[in-house]
Amino acid sequence: MSTAINTLIEQWKQAVIGADIDKIVSFYADDIVSFDAVTALQFKGKAAYRAHWEECMKHCPGPGIFEFHELRIVEAQDSAFAHWLAHCGGADKACWMRVTAGYQRFGGEWKVVHEHWSAPFDMQSGTALFDLKP
Repeated sequence: MSTAINTLIEQWKQAVIGADIDKIVSFYADDIVSFDAVTALQFKGKAAYRAHWEECMKHCPGPGIFEFHELRIVEAQDSAFAHWLAHCGGADKACWMRVTAGYQRFGGEWKVVHEHWSAPFDMQSGTALFDLKP
């Protein structure tokens, strides 16, 4: 497991738990493309993703659950990707999500260049399957 990417993921996670928007977006490349599970098909650029995070924090002010499980990291010299299962939500309602993130090293500093959060869905009803557990 990559120590640098693992550390970056842990620091980002703590920024989310602390609802520190400036710190959260500091981990993203300026031209990040994100496929988040909420609101839009995609977010292009740090400003658009920042606005999304601000809206998310309004809906989930905390304290809450934000745990990562089954983290796997694959790293090359200047690029890496990771995937994990995230258990997130409030104390009264939480769900499992799938996460994949791509990283690139710019001038020695790792940045997230792609992030993808999703939940499986039932093809018949179109309903997200938030009650699934690993």
